Order: sequence, then C-alpha cells, then structure tokens
Amino acid sequence: MNEAQARSEICRVGKSLFDRGYVHATAGNISVRLDDGYLITPTDACLGFLEPASLARTDLQGRQLSGDPASKTLVLHRRIYEAHAGLQGAPRSVIHTHGTHCVALTLDDPQGELLPPITPYFVMKVGHVPVVPYHRPGAPEVGDQVAALVARYASQGTPLRAVMLTRLGPNVWHDSPAQAMAVLEELEETAKLWLLAQPKPQALEKPALEELERVFGCRW
Repeated sequence: MNEAQARSEICRVGKSLFDRGYVHATAGNISVRLDDGYLITPTDACLGFLEPASLARTDLQGRQLSGDPASKTLVLHRRIYEAHAGLQGAPRSVIHTHGTHCVALTLDDPQGELLPPITPYFVMKVGHVPVVPYHRPGAPEVGDQVAALVARYASQGTPLRAVMLTRLGPNVWHDSPAQAMAVLEELEETAKLWLLAQPKPQALEKPALEELERVFGCRW
C-alpha cells in the first residue's frame, strides 16, 4: 500500500466505522505506518468526515511534515509499532475507538484481560485483550505499559492484536486499516455479547481452544 492508497483507506475505514456507530463525535483515530513515517488522523477529527489531504504526515520520530495537527495518540501508536520491531506479523495500522461496550466493561476498573474466550471468532480474530489501568488521554506512560504487554505476550508465543485502555477504549492493530477494523468489530461485538448474556457464559474449554489452534492456526 503506497501513501496515496493509505490515505484513501484511512478515510474509507473511518467513514465505515462512523456510519455504523463504532465511533462517534471526534472520538477515535487511525494510523498507518509507512516505510519512512506515519499517517494519522488529525486531532479532534471526526472519522466520518476525513479528507485524504488533511491527514497528518510525520517522519519516523513523529515530527509533523504536512497535513492538520496529528492526534496526540500518535505517541501511543508509535510505541505499538516500535514494540513489534523484529516480531513476526509487525502491524501496519492501528485503530483506537471509544467503543461503548468495551468501555462499559472497564467502568469498575477490572484487572487482567477484558474478556474470556467465549466464541470461536473472538479467539480466531482478536485473541487476548489485556487491560491497561486508567491514565488520562495521551499520557506517555501508557505507551510504556502497552509496549511491555506486547513483549510479555510475545515471549509466551502469543502475539497481541489489541489492548484495552480502562475507561477510554480499545487499541487494535493489523496489516491494514481494513484488517484492524475487522479486529475492532469482533472485539466490540464480543463485549456486547458478554454484557447481554445472563447468566454469564463459560469460556470455551481447552479441547475446543486446541482444536481452533490446530485447524485455524490461532493461538490462545
């Protein structure tokens, strides 16, 4: 994906998320890692009304080169990209939203992971989602915590595709904005299922998880 294609794809994905209610107002942001820098949605931009030329373009150090001022969350996005350096499947796109159902699950400040493995597609498409304790939006120490989580899960042979910032929302990543969007959708819909289900469902048992790993190559 060249820069022009990346600009177009960020705008397309942003509009899709906005039109279907996965983002609202000026919440959320999307970035793409280029070979020589980053593209990211501008600060306080509505993802439903993005313009390719207005996207912020920075160098690899995060210094603005063109476009509207970059979202403050570029710092976190850069840490996510950098944390994957040398790891298999390094991402090319990161999406952050304030997803309603995901945020609802963190209003009592949970520890550990956001959700158990309750559906096969959550296991296959999302995987583990560790929860990061609350910090103010844009706090630089969040990047350190997320980078440490990426390294810890990688050391266990379990790559991450998402983290959940308490009371703020998920950050997800993949090879492209479209693929990251698919992770986000599956995560938000699983959070919705968990909130709706009464009583709470049991997690998939070990034999089912092992079968998913054997057939589809996913790792829990």
